[in-house]
Amino acid sequence: MSALSSQDDEDTFKILIATDIHLGYLEKDPVRGNDTFVTFNEILEQAQKNEVDFVLLGGDLFHDNKPSRKTIHSCLESLRKYCMGDRPIHFEILSDQAVNFQYSKFPWVNYQDGNLNISIPIFSIHGNHDDPTGADALCALDILSCAGLVNHFGRSTSVEKIDISPILLRKGRTKIALYGLGAIPDERLYRMFVNKQVTMLRPKEDEDSWFNLFVIHQNRSKHGATNYIPEQFLDDFINLVVWGHEHECKIAPVPNEQQNFYVSQPGSSVVTSLSPGEAVKKHIGLLHVKGKKMKMHKIPLETVRTFYMEDVVLADHPDLFNPDNPKVTQAIQAFCMEKVEMMLDNAERERLGNPRQPDKPLIRLRVDYTGGFEPFSIFRFSQKYVDKVANPKDIIHFFRRREQKAKNDSNINFGDLVSRPVSEGMTLRVEDLVKQYFQTAEKKVQLSLLTERGMGEAVQEFVDKEEKDAIEELVKFQLEKTQRFLKERHIDAVEEKIDEEVRKFRECRRKNAEEEDEEVREAMTRARAHRSEDAVLVSASSDEELMDTGAKAYGDSDDDLPATATRGRGRGRGRARGARGQNSTVRGSSRRGRGNTSQESATSSRTYKSVPAKNKSILDAFKSLKTEPFQNSSKSFSEDIIDDDSDLEDICITPSSKVNQRFSTTSSFSKRGSQSQTTSRGVDFESDEVWYTVAFFHVCVSEFL
Repeated sequence: MSALSSQDDEDTFKILIATDIHLGYLEKDPVRGNDTFVTFNEILEQAQKNEVDFVLLGGDLFHDNKPSRKTIHSCLESLRKYCMGDRPIHFEILSDQAVNFQYSKFPWVNYQDGNLNISIPIFSIHGNHDDPTGADALCALDILSCAGLVNHFGRSTSVEKIDISPILLRKGRTKIALYGLGAIPDERLYRMFVNKQVTMLRPKEDEDSWFNLFVIHQNRSKHGATNYIPEQFLDDFINLVVWGHEHECKIAPVPNEQQNFYVSQPGSSVVTSLSPGEAVKKHIGLLHVKGKKMKMHKIPLETVRTFYMEDVVLADHPDLFNPDNPKVTQAIQAFCMEKVEMMLDNAERERLGNPRQPDKPLIRLRVDYTGGFEPFSIFRFSQKYVDKVANPKDIIHFFRRREQKAKNDSNINFGDLVSRPVSEGMTLRVEDLVKQYFQTAEKKVQLSLLTERGMGEAVQEFVDKEEKDAIEELVKFQLEKTQRFLKERHIDAVEEKIDEEVRKFRECRRKNAEEEDEEVREAMTRARAHRSEDAVLVSASSDEELMDTGAKAYGDSDDDLPATATRGRGRGRGRARGARGQNSTVRGSSRRGRGNTSQESATSSRTYKSVPAKNKSILDAFKSLKTEPFQNSSKSFSEDIIDDDSDLEDICITPSSKVNQRFSTTSSFSKRGSQSQTTSRGVDFESDEVWYTVAFFHVCVSEFL
């Protein structure tokens, strides 16, 4: 990296760089709730103090995809306080802003808006925590962009090809080409790089005179075969890569000898996990760029809560601990208390002279009790430090090392995976767990129609993004597609042949990953469309309409007022009174049968035939096949597919009671399924519609039993 004088002049860009601020993390915690907001104010204060040209954020400004009103309010308050003013902007934008900010309703940089007074522009990409989602594919950054406080760039919605067009900036004789790419599921982006579907556009005029700065938000360290982005995938004409998503602070630019560029990893500005990487001192960067030269100045963050972490291996102290000693547990507890007190003393010394830093530190002591030792009560131990540390419940972590055994793909112990210590750098992903489970499960419980990838991503949408219909829509979509496939094949009505064709169809889909991605996206689009339709229908119905309906059907009493035409009394009564504050969007899901849903998008022209957008259980869908055979249906429904990359992301799997409710009639339906299965053998059906109903009845019921 070339040396650069820190002297300011008209040709030098000054850029404040930060990533992974995670506003709103633990906002309800009485001790740590304000940590993210305080540090964000410090970052913007540093930008104002150093009179930077602009602030560059590398994603995950917010911790939650749907931040709370408190988080949004605090963010707007900070941006208005530090980023608005009369200080002039000394650089200009040369590129087509309608291309750079094409997804904004106001496609131009905020400081050129005549209605705003911006002194410090902020350019930001989105991360995996605050990525666009929902029927309109919006994120929290779009709200800030619409308010004129943040310039959201680097967004891509295509799954077929990504063209990254830079924002061309000029200050004096220095020109910067600012490239950005918001968070995309790593496996998908990895495949697109391999297939040469990612293109970084370069300016035609004097392309070698530009300083090329690229900000990205992906896994940098390898978490799986394709669950990361290797640095060598990036173009070698880049000068500096600002890498977001990784929380360990490695902000000093490191050269990549193969591609001849530098990589700076600023890390997070708040501790979101008690891991070794988070214990590294937090910094932000002040980047100076003049011509093709650069210099990164590290600025330590003073308001970050101190975090100390230490590992203890009891087996390494045979002179102190003997497993056969009946009082060894008390000795271990006293030893751990001594270690914690030492870390508290270090934290107190570090905080001296810095009143802005929070009083209570984060302390983590990981104890390896391998060798016959027993852990003591963590609850009693933590009570002694309630008033001294910010995380008393997590202060001690006991774990045991497990011996490495020969790999056996047919027998995966998920207990070993979950109990493995954080120091080993392992990341569990729901897609991997689902895939491993079904691949190693007994044959009778393996998936025969759905794929592990699609099911894992549907569960992710259900849990992380609150797409209540994600799993149901995926199942319905796969049923419809397989149904059309079998009908086109015109196979005989033999159960073995049905199963064989279904297996062939499933294997074909598994090999075509891009087609499967599109199927999952289509199902998610339909789920969002249902939710959007619910919101429109519920908001359109006034209180007077509800009163009229109640008067006709149930009388004049408010207690008997129904919420919808198909809901029971109890739920409708609670919502009409407003006593429980239930979400009308979720509760009003039975209104979906009123019409069809059509989604329009400029990024896709593909059209699929599908059933009407109606919220039915899987069992209801089977019943409808008998009364409305698709072959003789007089109506066909079509909808445009929205290509939206944003909704596939890694999460933890969480059981849901609502899913169980939807399948609550499976046991009573099982008997009818077995009867249909018996009659399907050796029977010459006179009607194709009846045969396909029975065929799918057999396949799908066996799928979920």
